[in-house]
Amino acid sequence: MPVTPEGAQRASRHRTFRFIAVVAMAAVLAIGGLSTHPQVAEAAGKKVVIVVGPVGSATSNYIYNAKKLAAQARSYGATVYEIYSPHATWSRVRSLSQGANVFIYLGHGNGWPSPYGPYQQYTKDGLGLNASDGSSANKYYGEYYVSRYLNFAPNSVVILNRLCYASGNNEWGSGYPTKSTAIKRVDNYGAGFLRTGARAVFAEAIDSVSYVLYGLFRTSQTIKQIFYSDPARDTRYDFSFSSVRTPGNVGILDPLQASNHYWRSVIGSLGMTAATWRG
Repeated sequence: MPVTPEGAQRASRHRTFRFIAVVAMAAVLAIGGLSTHPQVAEAAGKKVVIVVGPVGSATSNYIYNAKKLAAQARSYGATVYEIYSPHATWSRVRSLSQGANVFIYLGHGNGWPSPYGPYQQYTKDGLGLNASDGSSANKYYGEYYVSRYLNFAPNSVVILNRLCYASGNNEWGSGYPTKSTAIKRVDNYGAGFLRTGARAVFAEAIDSVSYVLYGLFRTSQTIKQIFYSDPARDTRYDFSFSSVRTPGNVGILDPLQASNHYWRSVIGSLGMTAATWRG
């Protein structure tokens, strides 16, 4: 997978019949029960912010998928703010994201550990946004900016979709990391977001995250149960770990297809329920 001069890490473009089936299943799940769950009224007015950073020729596809998530959240009564490249600047994201109950980011991931050292908190484990309004150039705003300037609602949830590194994975085409490296990546990527008011950070490198929205708005499941409700779950190689960066929090990785395909993760207060989130 090509890497831009800024070192931007592009999420996987892997597409299979299995993935198409998963997305279709998730869409049915998300739409099929609209008239049967009283949780819709409970969640009305929740603030959902969806950000798409610049990802070159894939940007339009990322926006297409983001708009589907926006429509799903609105169908549950949420107030949705969409911030899409080439207008996804740090100033706009910072301003519109305050108080978000759900924050969804699709774009480049620049995590740690990675081949692009040395580590520094100003660019690693955050967001890849437009360098200026109207520009297609990518600029990273790392953990330092996320933890200090984004103030989400108490019990909020962060969803990182189609990033490299965030779920433990490598860049597409660069092989697969060791288990210990994957754990460090999930722990590091979650650390800044878990200091924004968020209680959980989901990362999905390939598949749709519509199941997370469904779980939050339409069920009373725990964060852990929502994670395992993903139609793309595998569970043959899943494991948990205690966070080093954010003590008291727990992470789960559920590798797909083989024990080192780290495409799904969650970290945070996994016992928090969707009812608590809606409350």
